[in-house]
Amino acid sequence: MVAQILTQIKSKQVDKTFTYKIPKELEPKIKVGIRVIIPFGKQKLEGFVLKIEEEKQYDYELKNILEVVDEYPILTDEMLELGKVISNKTLCTLVNAYQTMLPTSLKAKIGNHLNKKYETIIEINELKDIKYTEKQLGLLELIKSKKITKKEAKEYSLSAYKKLLENNIIKEIQIEKYRLLNNKELKDKSITLNEEQQTVVNEVNNNLDKFTPYLLFGVTGSGKTEVYMHILKKVIENGKDAIVLVPEISLTPQLVDTFRARFKDNIAVFHSRLSDGERYDEFRKILKKEAKIVIGTRSAIFSPFTNLGIIIIDEEHSQTYKQDNSPRYNAIDVALYRGKRNNVPVIMGSATPSIESYTKAKVGTYKLLTLKNRVNKNLPKVEIIDMRESIKKGNKLLSSELINKIKNRLENNEQIILLLNRRGYSTTITCNDCGYVEKCPNCDIPLTYHKASNTSRCHYCGYGTKKLDVCPNCKSKNVSFYGIGTQKLEEEIKKMFDNANVIRMDADTTSTKGSHEKIIDDFRNNKYNILIGTQMIAKGLDFANVTLVGVLNGDATLNIPDFRSAERTYQLLNQVSGRSGRGEKLGEVVIQTFNTEHYSIVKSSQNDYEGFYEEEMKIRKKLSYPPFSNLALIKIKGTNYDEILVEANKIKKYLSDNINYPILGPSSANILKINNIYHIQIIIKYKKIKEIFEYIEFVYNKYKLNTKVIVEVDFNPIKI
Repeated sequence: MVAQILTQIKSKQVDKTFTYKIPKELEPKIKVGIRVIIPFGKQKLEGFVLKIEEEKQYDYELKNILEVVDEYPILTDEMLELGKVISNKTLCTLVNAYQTMLPTSLKAKIGNHLNKKYETIIEINELKDIKYTEKQLGLLELIKSKKITKKEAKEYSLSAYKKLLENNIIKEIQIEKYRLLNNKELKDKSITLNEEQQTVVNEVNNNLDKFTPYLLFGVTGSGKTEVYMHILKKVIENGKDAIVLVPEISLTPQLVDTFRARFKDNIAVFHSRLSDGERYDEFRKILKKEAKIVIGTRSAIFSPFTNLGIIIIDEEHSQTYKQDNSPRYNAIDVALYRGKRNNVPVIMGSATPSIESYTKAKVGTYKLLTLKNRVNKNLPKVEIIDMRESIKKGNKLLSSELINKIKNRLENNEQIILLLNRRGYSTTITCNDCGYVEKCPNCDIPLTYHKASNTSRCHYCGYGTKKLDVCPNCKSKNVSFYGIGTQKLEEEIKKMFDNANVIRMDADTTSTKGSHEKIIDDFRNNKYNILIGTQMIAKGLDFANVTLVGVLNGDATLNIPDFRSAERTYQLLNQVSGRSGRGEKLGEVVIQTFNTEHYSIVKSSQNDYEGFYEEEMKIRKKLSYPPFSNLALIKIKGTNYDEILVEANKIKKYLSDNINYPILGPSSANILKINNIYHIQIIIKYKKIKEIFEYIEFVYNKYKLNTKVIVEVDFNPIKI
């Protein structure tokens, strides 16, 4: 017998399987989907077994598989098939697609293994007719009443434990212990669905046995999570499994607590803040059929369920569902593929659906479900403040209207959320004498000052340096900090409201393990009354005592040079507004902006998605942007700008000669240089992928062995 092995090497030159002989003693252990160790040239590598076949005549001598890594396949049949689809559609190597699906400790890589964690528990072996001491009887009763560990038994009575073990009355058993423990006492809130919610639940529950892509369009606070849980209950009763995707790590703890209260220990969790060991355990929990529901961010879509019953994607509009680096897959596309393959529904929920998704719902590609009303019937009142007028009155940071409302909420022991979508202390460091702006030496962007560490940092490559005191250009000490980030806002708020307990939630304060969960729990338990944060606080979070949301720089996302900037502005403002007034008290929202008349800001303040959609579609149609066309982004990268520009022009000419669709560029990317790599891009607007794919694939393959000029392709990119 021989096996076709895909090696761990990600290089495009070896993107194929290699044939290895299966030694007789390993034949019973070799299965498709497991990892094995093989000789490859002068080194040992790991690889995935993709096929097992009968041995035949070869023109070369076959080498033997050296060792088997896994007891059981870690790549299911569906995952093996899905990897090929991702590889073909995103133009990545096959091994890269498979490695993306697996937690770090299960990827094919020599020396990459983690050990299972065990604990010793005590069980009764055989009760004998002997005289027991009081302590021995007490220990036996304890063992009968619950599962106790060796440590607990010894702590109860070391002498009783030793004697019972010596007489074979009790025995020690090693069981696997999962690293991610849930020690919280959680109470499930019994909620009766309203008529709207029940209609949605009935529709989905009546169609659990067929593939239907649903768009659940529900205003913020309309009870989408409760709808999800009622549907999941039915799925589990049917003996099936479920995947629930959330866009942000910050949403995971709150959702997991809600789901654990209802579904107990039937849950596995996936997100990037888990340790390698925790992800290893959670993945194997699914393989061993010990979990019925997986909750996680983007990569959770690859959960290896073999009895899938439904996929739910919360906040489907979020750009975090698209992976930026290779393989550039979209978790929503993968969900739809898996839904169709398994003949199960896919629910995509949002209060602010993406323009593309809502269009698909309107034309019938998706089935539209709606929740038009908040559970508490109270949408927050939204006020737009013109900061041009506020600055004239001397209020540069907070308008007088927002200041007064914050004071009022603090007096009433209510909570406030302030959104500023920029972390750090100040945004640019500038010399007032010569105009010098301190920029990252590796990237084409200004550095951001962080006061806590007294450093200026690049948010793209991580470069950091000490605070600038003297201008390197003209030697002047007249250096100023312009702009404001969340760190500076926190400092200013503490000065303005000395009776406030303020907490900040951004990439800087949530870098350590468990930090998201701690901030959310502390704020929910009223340890703080003002929460300041970036867009990670805008969606999904549910705090009953928050009655005021303030948005600083409400038009900041409008200034990003991207055709989706208005859509992102509407989504961000509408989502963060939805954090206010979710309990019994009425909520208010203040949006501070310099652009009071832009349709994305006006329509978000009116909670008018349909109105926004109509305005946005006029512009998209005029410019032939999605959903009126698809986009293919070709990035040409390298360390020599002139060299990549020459190649970019060659690519443009070849594409123009073969494709009858609009081709934009070559032009500099929004940020020309990141980490000393220059970026040039070409964009194709197309209708049908089959009419352009072979030409793009030709370009990709032509440069795939080129080390100086790198070509990357992203179909339907989220950012351009």
